Amino acid sequence: MRILVVNLPNIITVARLLAVPLLVWLILNGRLGAAFWLFVACGVSDALDGFIARSFRARTKIGGYLDPIADKTLLVGSFIALGIVGIVPMWLVVLAVARDIIIVAGVSYLTLRRERLAMQPLWISKVNTFLQIALVALELAVHGAGVGLAPYVVPLEYVVAATTAWSLVGYITRGIIILRSPGEGRDVPRAGEKT
Repeated sequence: MRILVVNLPNIITVARLLAVPLLVWLILNGRLGAAFWLFVACGVSDALDGFIARSFRARTKIGGYLDPIADKTLLVGSFIALGIVGIVPMWLVVLAVARDIIIVAGVSYLTLRRERLAMQPLWISKVNTFLQIALVALELAVHGAGVGLAPYVVPLEYVVAATTAWSLVGYITRGIIILRSPGEGRDVPRAGEKT
């Protein structure tokens, strides 16, 4: 029973990761109502696996890596698919994806230089992740579930763009500080932390 509890959050996380191709397919094929409900289910699963891991002390090292990978894959896949079908502006998709690529490249470069990294996400990055999730949910709700919140879509897109850019600048600044002060561990995102 203990093994099942320990592995259950990881099983839920892997299921969420495996749901991403289906979500992308649904969006690309215009089945936005189904995509909305699948995205909601993925969100519930994210909260559920975290709750189980915390409540039953079932956190694992692999879960610390899998959870943010599943979350980021879900977000990036959703953004790209919504951009391809013309629902999310392509400039916003490029900004969001470029931010993630630059952060991963920066952390990889610092790791290769053997910099000591005390890794923590920026608070603006957590806000940005929440807003990106909200935007995908809102876009799918408006275009797929017929929810009458269309007037809020464009303002939220600009807020997401602002927090994405702010987060990127914050991480670039942090990277420069680390490079100028070698050997003094600075905070960067770590496995198990959402950026």
